[in-house]
Amino acid sequence: MSTDAAVSGAIGVRGRRALRLAIGTALCLATSFGLSWPIPMVAPVIGAFVLASLDRPLPARAGVGLALVAMLATGSGLLIVPFLRQSPFSGVLMTALGLFLAFRHGLRGGNSLVGTFLAAGLTMVSVAGTADIGLALTVVAALVKGLLLAVAVLSLCYALIPEPGARPAPRRAPPVSQGDANRMALRAVLVVMPPVLLALGDPAAYMPILMKAVSLGRQSCTTARGAARELLGSTLLGGLLAILFWWALGLFVHLWMFFLWMLLFALLLARKLFAGPPGRLSPGFWLNTLVTLIILLGQSVEDSAAGKDVYHAFAVRMGLFIGVTLYACLMLELLEQRSSASSSVL
Repeated sequence: MSTDAAVSGAIGVRGRRALRLAIGTALCLATSFGLSWPIPMVAPVIGAFVLASLDRPLPARAGVGLALVAMLATGSGLLIVPFLRQSPFSGVLMTALGLFLAFRHGLRGGNSLVGTFLAAGLTMVSVAGTADIGLALTVVAALVKGLLLAVAVLSLCYALIPEPGARPAPRRAPPVSQGDANRMALRAVLVVMPPVLLALGDPAAYMPILMKAVSLGRQSCTTARGAARELLGSTLLGGLLAILFWWALGLFVHLWMFFLWMLLFALLLARKLFAGPPGRLSPGFWLNTLVTLIILLGQSVEDSAAGKDVYHAFAVRMGLFIGVTLYACLMLELLEQRSSASSSVL
């Protein structure tokens, strides 16, 4: 009887987390698009990361502190802008080094959200600054506003769906060994850097590609075996769900329907993300699928509002997403084969 109760309680906790993730992501999306924030897709992406990473609400002081740290982390990309403008080769090397340190920080036990914001600042902000400092500041503001909204939504979701009882503080996962952390951080840098070089030609047009690249780099750090298959599978599934979402939204175009459809799609993916012991697909697969869905869908909504050809733009963007992901898969496979060969020699 006690065993059944424990299993039921565990399922209840996972279901509550899935419901919070779905509601929180949908609220972030409706708020950012409803208030016409610049780069509105940033807020629901950050909301998904925050609600998937944190299993309890943050106190007000901790939330503000995290936002300040995120502002400094993303603002660090502004320091590289002069180098990218005056000495591109040095600027690219500095960006790669900063990404390596950011990814290794999360792997060695640091705050993964801070590492993600460092990576976003070093890519999105620095690249945007090469075109226009105003655009770079807009990206920083979008990231910080998105984080503040995500923290507020996290507290609201816990107020609406509280935990059934007090729970002990979760055990932190042991940090990755220094050698493995260096290897995984290096492969994440190799995944992210080509989209950065591509985006330097047209930062505004390639901003969604940079968001996707940061997500791929983050996923490559958390996925061990079968990483290449999961990267490609989550990208393709996210694109398919974005097509279905766009078709469903076209039945009745309204902000509240946008919210409700996102709530449904996010709930379907969140149930898989918090399904319990990892099976064939890791939680990172489902989170990256949700992030890909948000980026593709959000950019399509903006294209529609601007009067662009949505279907042509989606096809081009999806092709770039698949190309970037295939490159990431190739790098992961090559590095895994080299690592296996080195291990066998030793």
